[in-house]
Amino acid sequence: MSINVNLLKTICEAPGAPGYESRIREKVIAQVTPLVDSVEVDNMGNVVAYKKGRNSDKSAMVAAHMDEIGFIVTHIDDKGFVRFTTLGGFDPKTLTAQRVIIHGKEDVLGVMGTKPIHVMSPEERNKMPKTTDYYIDLGMSREKVQEIVSIGNPITRERELIEMGDCVNCKSIDNRVSVFILIEALRDLKNPAYDVYGVFTVQEEVGIRGANVAAHSLNPDFGFGLDTTIAFDLPGAQAHEKVTSLGEGTAIKIMDAMTICDYRMVDYMKKVAGGHEIKWQPEVLTAGGTDTAGVQRMGKNGSISGAISIPTRHLHQVIEMAHKDDIQGSIDLLKACLDELDSYDWRHK
Repeated sequence: MSINVNLLKTICEAPGAPGYESRIREKVIAQVTPLVDSVEVDNMGNVVAYKKGRNSDKSAMVAAHMDEIGFIVTHIDDKGFVRFTTLGGFDPKTLTAQRVIIHGKEDVLGVMGTKPIHVMSPEERNKMPKTTDYYIDLGMSREKVQEIVSIGNPITRERELIEMGDCVNCKSIDNRVSVFILIEALRDLKNPAYDVYGVFTVQEEVGIRGANVAAHSLNPDFGFGLDTTIAFDLPGAQAHEKVTSLGEGTAIKIMDAMTICDYRMVDYMKKVAGGHEIKWQPEVLTAGGTDTAGVQRMGKNGSISGAISIPTRHLHQVIEMAHKDDIQGSIDLLKACLDELDSYDWRHK
C-alpha cells in the first residue's frame, strides 16, 4: 500500500510556528472531522479528535504535535533587514542560503543572509556561525517592509515536499509526518478497544506545552506519543550511534531524555507488531524528548505510555527525510495498538 503523498505534502508545507499554528490547525480539522465522533479545540489551540471505543471505562490519548521549528521577528533596521529569534532548536549553519516566509499582513518571501565569505577575515571563516550572524533580506525598502511586517510576526521555512526514491523529503517532516500518521490511523480505526483521543498538539518544539495541557484535561489511562527520531545511518556513523535506520521499520521507543516508556507498553507494542508482521526497530534516544513525556505524567493519574517514532534523517533541517514504508508501518502499528488495548494484562508484574 502506498501512502497518500499529496496529503502529506499539504500537511508538511502548511506554516505553523510554535504558538502560531492556525493554518495547519485548519487543515487538520478539515481532515479529521469526517473521521471521528467529535472535534474540539482547547484554549491552548490543541485539536482534540474523539472516537468512541467498544468500552468507555478507559481511554487512550495519542499526541502528534502540529508546530514546526521557526522564528519570530524582533527588529527591522533602517535598511529594511529583519532580525529574528528562534522558536525551537536550530543548528545555525543550516540557516545559510535558505528561503523563509514572514507571515505579516501578507506572506512575504525572504532569504537568510550573512556576511559574504569574500570579506571575512581568516578567523571569521574558521568559526562556527551563530543565529545572531543572520538577518532576513526581503528585497524591499524599510518603508515597504514596515507596511507588511511587524515585530512579533512568525517566520517559517520555505521548502516543498518531494519524493526521492523510496523516501519523502521536506521541511517539517518533524513532526508533520506524525500529524499525517494520526489522521490516517483515525481513518482506518473503526471500533477501537477504548475511547481514543487523537490530539494534535501545539508548542511542542518549545517545551511540550500543548501536550501537557491536553493530558491534564483528558487524564488518559493509556498514552502514545508520535514523533520523529534520529536516523543516523549516515557516512561516518558508528553502529552504536545510529539510534535508528531508514527503511528498517517503525521504531518503538524505549526511552529518551524526558521519558522512560512503561515497560508494559513497550512489551505490548512489540507483541502487536509481531502479531501483525509489522517491521519495527527499538529506539533509545539519549537526548531530546517528545510529547510522550506530557502524556505520561501530566494527567491526574499518569498514564501507561509509550511512543511510535518515525526514523528521520537530517532532523531540524529543511531536507528532513523519511522512508514511505516506515511511515506506513507506523500507521499500521498505531491502529493495531488502539484496536487491541483490551487484550493485554496491564497489571504490574
